[in-house]
Amino acid sequence: MATKVRVFLYRGFLSEEECAHLISLRKESSVLNSGVAVDVPDPVVAGIEEKIAAWTFLPRENSGSIKVRSYTSEESAKRLDYFGEESSSVSHDEVLLATVILYLSNTTQGGDLLFPNSQMKSKKSCSETVSNILRPVKGNAVLFFTRHLNSSLDETSTHLRCPVVKGELLVAKKLIYAKKQERNEESGECSDEDDNCPRWAELGECKKNPVYMIGSPDYYGTCRKSCNAC
Repeated sequence: MATKVRVFLYRGFLSEEECAHLISLRKESSVLNSGVAVDVPDPVVAGIEEKIAAWTFLPRENSGSIKVRSYTSEESAKRLDYFGEESSSVSHDEVLLATVILYLSNTTQGGDLLFPNSQMKSKKSCSETVSNILRPVKGNAVLFFTRHLNSSLDETSTHLRCPVVKGELLVAKKLIYAKKQERNEESGECSDEDDNCPRWAELGECKKNPVYMIGSPDYYGTCRKSCNAC
């Protein structure tokens, strides 16, 4: 059995402008504590989604929404992760395949991502001071897989996030699943995927953002009914 987690680092994945844009979407939302989904008809977000799909070689329709979160002034003794904050166990979600973390800021101290069950060359606890390539760096992206190539659960993907002791950590998280998310297209029903679709259509988003609203060969549209595309 492999003892090295499948984790990949992409330096400079996001530009300064893309980081600022995701942060601005979070600030515009009133739902902050549970994470802010940025699955709105937005050309910048659509571009980031396309880059993630190209990097991971995983279809966009298999993924959830990008969610932006903020972490600051956490207790140093906590064991945290990017799923539920206080659990370091690998997720047993039957369809969860991979996670992408986008760093939108640097931190003064803390926020490093660790894989204590893996033999990869990184520190094993937050108290160690050796170099760690998975420290938060603005613009970088991290991809790690929850499952082996044979689809069995990868225990080495159990991960920790060191508490943020100083500064603020802003991250965007995206979960990617092994199965395509159910779409009403398969049943022949013409419908929308979001309750906001009628309002977005009235604002002209069908023409402004056709890939998101209507769809493309690689992406099922979110508002096909409201855009009269089916």
